Amino acid sequence: MARRVFLHIGLPKTATTYLQTIVWSNRDVAAAQGLTLPGRERRDHLWASRVVRETPKRPRPDREHEAWRRILDDVAAATGDVLISHEFFAAASGAQARAVLEALAPAEVHVVITAREPLGLFTASWQESLKNRGTTPMAEYGRTESSRPEDIWDWRTLDLRLVLRRWRKAVAADRIHVLPLDPRAARDEIWHRFAGLLGLDAAAFDTSAGFSNQSMGVVEAELLRRVNHHLHGFSSALDRGVWIRSFLADDRLVPRGGERFWPLPDQIEDCRRRGEATLRFLREHPVDVVGDPELLRVPTVIEPRRTPDSVTDAEIAAAGAEVIAVLLEDVRAARRGSAAVEADDVEGGEDDGGPRAPASVLGRVRLGRRRNGGAG
Repeated sequence: MARRVFLHIGLPKTATTYLQTIVWSNRDVAAAQGLTLPGRERRDHLWASRVVRETPKRPRPDREHEAWRRILDDVAAATGDVLISHEFFAAASGAQARAVLEALAPAEVHVVITAREPLGLFTASWQESLKNRGTTPMAEYGRTESSRPEDIWDWRTLDLRLVLRRWRKAVAADRIHVLPLDPRAARDEIWHRFAGLLGLDAAAFDTSAGFSNQSMGVVEAELLRRVNHHLHGFSSALDRGVWIRSFLADDRLVPRGGERFWPLPDQIEDCRRRGEATLRFLREHPVDVVGDPELLRVPTVIEPRRTPDSVTDAEIAAAGAEVIAVLLEDVRAARRGSAAVEADDVEGGEDDGGPRAPASVLGRVRLGRRRNGGAG
């Protein structure tokens, strides 16, 4: 049985994808240092997080239950330490958290939570919801706190205090580790703190594959939200990941740059209150904070930025026209690539002029930048 299990539960949008990409691309290095990543592949951890948060009204598919069983089998077979990591574990209820601890017994379970100040987290999470086909305007986003563990893009997973209240019911305070992100530090600073907590030699890992989600500008984000209103398919996780997130958002909208933005003034104040409440909670219910807890406070003074409701129809039309032009070039290149493949590989065939399968387009989507439904 594993000696210790480090359960990295998020929060979403706190460098989780970056950290997960590093450890999975260096799985052999981690194993050589005594750390096992259980399961067949990274996606098993996503599926496990869904099974853990399963409700009677929404049972998970057999393949996801099999992934959780694979992870538990690997934990039982391990002799050193184990890392399980996915940000959707953060949404688990107190009862579900206790069930996870029971499933991992008798291993010593440590819960690891990467965190950041609520304003930046809230703004980034709205963008992430759009990349998952969301259509909620910023002005309506985050107005409630969900009581459902299956809900992700909500204060249920974004408010560190709420997450700690639930997981403290299952894990002793000295086995809960909070790592606040420092926006002023070098990109790999969070990796070094994370690796140090796990007892790893951070320098031995190749961090070049680490991927961090990039932000869209305010016009680009609002354009995506409006596009999502017209997407009548694209309901599967694969479709959302390949076409909305990677093909459109990450590879076409993010490179445009654009203006950074904030939520509405009352939402900013709500973020500020939540940050202060979290700091009070940590003083009253201490856990192991690996870093400066003051990083969890929303700054008193923030730079002026636009809000998404200020985006005009003219700005949307201009950006949309430019993106359509890019997409048309993509389609032309894809069709030419398809024709070239046919000319090289097919003897005596005749092109009927009809649309080709999307495989040629998929070759142009940099799928390696996002893997297995990560959201960090």
